[in-house]
Amino acid sequence: MADWILRESLVTGSGTVRWDRLGDPGGEPVVLLHGTPFSSYVWHEIAPALAAAGYRVHVWDMAGYGSSGMHAGQDVSLGAQGRIFAELLAHWGLQEPAVVAHDFGGCVALRAHLLHGARYRRLALVDPVALKPWGSPFFRLVGEHSGVFEQLPAALHEALVREYVSSASHLGLRPATLDALVGPWTGEEGQGAFYRQIAQADQRYTDEIQPLYPTIDLPVTVCWGTEDTWIPFARGQELAGLIPGARLVPVPQAGHLVPLDAPARLTGELLTFLMA
Repeated sequence: MADWILRESLVTGSGTVRWDRLGDPGGEPVVLLHGTPFSSYVWHEIAPALAAAGYRVHVWDMAGYGSSGMHAGQDVSLGAQGRIFAELLAHWGLQEPAVVAHDFGGCVALRAHLLHGARYRRLALVDPVALKPWGSPFFRLVGEHSGVFEQLPAALHEALVREYVSSASHLGLRPATLDALVGPWTGEEGQGAFYRQIAQADQRYTDEIQPLYPTIDLPVTVCWGTEDTWIPFARGQELAGLIPGARLVPVPQAGHLVPLDAPARLTGELLTFLMA
């Protein structure tokens, strides 16, 4: 990830969080949230494109992810991430930015808005974790036996993470992109962090907010990869039906990693939404 470096940091109750900004300081603010087991690198093509279009783009790695701090005993739950995101918005002085959130980042953005008072001008949800039930059989297996998986030999662990991350793409990831997504989860610190974030994943964090979706009162678009094998397209239809006025945008030939499978198509949809 030599060409993707987050230069700023904020110390939070869950450790140091890395973040950065791109684009014209006077541009309309847009914040991008990543999911799991990824990092802000999923936006490495879309963030510069939005910045080139005149937006002030904010990116960050969630606590325990990417270049942010990782340590034993760290709270990296969705509950913690929602609080941290609200804290980051205050730190940035953003009162009502546009927000674009992928996967777990969708739950983080929704929790910050519905439970912690964060206000958005617009919200774009990209294949978000937002509705029950969620969690693949692999995800549940690892969550129930995280202590065992933490002891895997390093090479076997890396092979597992590579296969898991690869399965989120429909078209296949370029080797350098796959390396950038897998890299933070390698080494003793990264291996522990990978299983820690899965062990702390709990459906109750979406159960707490799902009944509140009909109260959302802002423009929302739901973009969904039609070939998503992690969370099927039908969940996008269901979610869009729960949020008043939400628009569902299918993204053809894209799996769960829409920002990497279809960056140009997604950028175009986001620009249309942001300028509406």
